[in-house]
Amino acid sequence: MTSGTGQLRLLPWAGPEGKPCYLASDGAGYLSRLADNMESTQLGLAGELFQEAKRVLDKRQWTEGELHLLAVQLAEALGNVRRIAVSRGARLPTPADDDLDTVDDLEDEEKRQESSYPAVCR
Repeated sequence: MTSGTGQLRLLPWAGPEGKPCYLASDGAGYLSRLADNMESTQLGLAGELFQEAKRVLDKRQWTEGELHLLAVQLAEALGNVRRIAVSRGARLPTPADDDLDTVDDLEDEEKRQESSYPAVCR
């Protein structure tokens, strides 16, 4: 059985030799819940690492070893976040052509409105 979109789910962990793991499921089983929890944990850790990286870089006093470790950890976290994004994106339903026309119409209306107002950033 595959997910509601008829696709296999890319799991947030790798198999032997670093190869991707996939799950054919309706999204309600034990492995799906385990994958959801692991994704949540990985995203939380990536957020914490991002904050730590900002603190380390803001101090402007670090050793070569600290920067190397930070880069390794950031690369691993980015890889996890990318895998989650790919997995979730693949499970999104494909919009119907009518839905795409509606999105295009909304984007055109937003552009018209944006051009009549100055940009404000807070």
